[in-house]
Amino acid sequence: MNTHHSEPVDDLRRRLMYQSDHRGTKEMDIILGRFARAYVQGFTESELADYAGVLQLNDVDLYNWVTGQATPPANVMTPVLQKLIDHKVSSADL
Repeated sequence: MNTHHSEPVDDLRRRLMYQSDHRGTKEMDIILGRFARAYVQGFTESELADYAGVLQLNDVDLYNWVTGQATPPANVMTPVLQKLIDHKVSSADL
């Protein structure tokens, strides 16, 4: 992942923050935006790469996993996805 062509970490953090707030569904904008504001600045490069992968996942699946309506398959479960699932969002926030 860390090649000389890789994106500078600060740029990656900014891009992930932007992508978290601009998902296309209001609920995921709120959930991912709040999660990103809480964690992205403190993430390691490895966690940032993991979170970039989470942002590639389908909004409907993410929403169902975060709200407990479904369990993510093992092949997509990562420590950062687990942190997102554990990050509590009140239904009043949505």
